[in-house]
Amino acid sequence: MDSRLLLTIFLTISAVSAYAQDRMTLSEAIRTARTNSVEALETRQAFISTYWAYRSYKANRLPGVNLNGNLMNFDRSLTLLQNPEDGTLKYVSSNNLQNGIALEINQNITFTGGTLTLVSDLSRIDQFGAGKSLTWHSRPVTLSYYQPLFTYNQFKWDKKIEPKEYERGKREYLERMEGITIDAVYAYHNLLLAKMNNEISKSNFENSGKMLRIAKERLQLGNVTRAEYLQLELRMLNDSISINESAVDVREAQMILNSLLGYDESFEIEPVIESELPDIQMDYDLVMSKSLNNSSFCLSNELSLLNAESAVAHAKASRGFSFALNARFGMSQTGPEFPQAYKNLLDQEVVGITFRIPIFDWGLGKGKVQKAKAAQEVVKAQVTQAENDFRRQMFTAVSEFNNQKQQCMVSRRAMKVASERYELTMHRFREGNATVTDLNMAQTENDSALRQYINDISNYWTFYYTLRQYTLYDFIQGRDLEINVNEMIM
Repeated sequence: MDSRLLLTIFLTISAVSAYAQDRMTLSEAIRTARTNSVEALETRQAFISTYWAYRSYKANRLPGVNLNGNLMNFDRSLTLLQNPEDGTLKYVSSNNLQNGIALEINQNITFTGGTLTLVSDLSRIDQFGAGKSLTWHSRPVTLSYYQPLFTYNQFKWDKKIEPKEYERGKREYLERMEGITIDAVYAYHNLLLAKMNNEISKSNFENSGKMLRIAKERLQLGNVTRAEYLQLELRMLNDSISINESAVDVREAQMILNSLLGYDESFEIEPVIESELPDIQMDYDLVMSKSLNNSSFCLSNELSLLNAESAVAHAKASRGFSFALNARFGMSQTGPEFPQAYKNLLDQEVVGITFRIPIFDWGLGKGKVQKAKAAQEVVKAQVTQAENDFRRQMFTAVSEFNNQKQQCMVSRRAMKVASERYELTMHRFREGNATVTDLNMAQTENDSALRQYINDISNYWTFYYTLRQYTLYDFIQGRDLEINVNEMIM
């Protein structure tokens, strides 16, 4: 077998370099990129942000406990007061010290959108000057409830939306990680192809030199024309130029891959080509089912519809009508001494309804509602169109992958055939039975076959990981992709 073909398959590249070298498979490059790349770091941090936003939502549904205080509040000033009997105004001297503390528990009610509050507080007022006195005021238990009526219930809509937002965040994290995998596949095979082009240029230059020496002898014998000799010499010169140009391409491709993997730019990676590809045949029904169940696509559509519905509800509730129920029940007492503030407690009850009804809004509220409904209809149409496009996209992706496996088999065979033909043409040229044109054509076809095989392998893995990104499903292992939340937030 041609040594160049063996070089292509096993990539035993002996590059003379002062840089560090490391042999790396595609799977190793993928793992490194998913761990070390800047994109991976950004993806993890984006999910962590989504996680804590969800935790905040859940915390907002739990009782909140607060300790409030008012300490050493000293007031020495003149206060304007009005006599309730004759209506006269006069300034009265104020000279007091106030201290207070309160324990407050709040609970949002998701179903109604109201807020329940339990408070226990104690205050002390020290009055100085001529009317020196001490007063304690306690409210051991005060239960209050605030309930908006006929309004937008933010708690209810958050309960519908926030869990889906969190689930979408998890799926988007997995999809972005698969996107990093696709980038790694491209960068890896780009380096592989660049190194292959460099080796091809070196091999072509060496073979062109050998053939040129043979052609020179035949030129003297009259078996080769001057034009053919010059054609072969030009080919050798072009190969010499290609060596330098391809070396630059190798270095650029290496730096791109190193950047993705989080390596120093001086680190040199030796990629290897897979000898065998996994025998996978994609089933459209399975791919479609997994993509609808696992990807963020359907969740994004659901959230779009929910947010549009929420916007309509908010517009209807904000047309100007405002009603609210306020209720407070508890006990209180005052006294000159601390124990007296907790004896013979007095009941207190406060109940009332506040409202606001616009008389004329000149169609403002109706306009907001109609605008929200129009936007909702647009969202529905967009979701329907997106679902149709998504199904067509899945069909294309499945077809591309299934065809690509066959394409890799064909290009692998074409590579072997082209290599054998090139060897035969070189032998015929040495025997004087082939022209320089025949030799150049065979060399060009052999080079193209080598490059095509690398490109087909790259496309194979790109199509495969694209389907993984769509479905969040590992077709080799036969399992759904998952995220370890606890491991990420530690």
